[in-house]
Amino acid sequence: MSLEGKVVLITGAGRGIGAGIAHCYAARNAKVVVTDLVQDLVEETAASLPTEALGLVADAASQEAMGKVIDTVEEKLGKLDILVNNAGIGGPELDSFLEMDLEPTDDSAPAPTSAFLSTTDEMWEQAIRYNLSTTFSSSTAAMPRMNDGGSIINISSIAALGAAAQSPGYGAAKAAVIHLTKSLAQELAPRKIRVNCICPGLLWTRAWELLASQIKMTQKEMANMTNRQVFEGVVAQMTPLGEEQTPEDIGRLAVFFSSEEARMITGQVVAVDGGITLNGGM
Repeated sequence: MSLEGKVVLITGAGRGIGAGIAHCYAARNAKVVVTDLVQDLVEETAASLPTEALGLVADAASQEAMGKVIDTVEEKLGKLDILVNNAGIGGPELDSFLEMDLEPTDDSAPAPTSAFLSTTDEMWEQAIRYNLSTTFSSSTAAMPRMNDGGSIINISSIAALGAAAQSPGYGAAKAAVIHLTKSLAQELAPRKIRVNCICPGLLWTRAWELLASQIKMTQKEMANMTNRQVFEGVVAQMTPLGEEQTPEDIGRLAVFFSSEEARMITGQVVAVDGGITLNGGM
């Protein structure tokens, strides 16, 4: 499944899922452009790829910034074939929840239990900006300048497929990414540009470290476990296949969606979750 000569731009690829996706494209001989908000991260990831690669700092939620990225891509590598909208953050409302004192001040004052009630307007707007606007702005900057017959892959989350009570802004934004995927697929079909969406399941990320901390504070039987042990317990409990997902699992599907083998697939949403959504999601 070679993508030799294809130019792929991956947002939020300085580390984690995005970096794993970048390595999967590089393994298929694509020319890879890595963007993120931190210079050191994009340079490190780009330098680690066994193919022609660029590392560029950019805010994926800005059409202007992404337009400048595409200027550089066209100048140095050629016209864009593939866009992977991976940029996103864990729920800022979860971060705020974890900063709260979960111990009651007296017997009559219960500990706070609602991420909804601890979410401010600013945190909600941040969740939407960095989990939905990133996909919209990067897509609208790229689509007029992409090669016909190309591919856009949006990274959502299984949080979009069920309730996400501990991170409502994140879940809502990722659900909107699925709707945006279908709308873009219709818009770009006349140009044979296919648009599909991947919903990752349980991956060991900073967001999951935060969530594991919250779980330990609310479930006494886990209080003495490490965050990683909590995560592994959740994976074992929730995942029919019994294993956590990896960035490369996501990257391999993205590569398939970008290839000629998937030439008749567009507007689709696929969960790479080890079967979690068989049981109704998160």
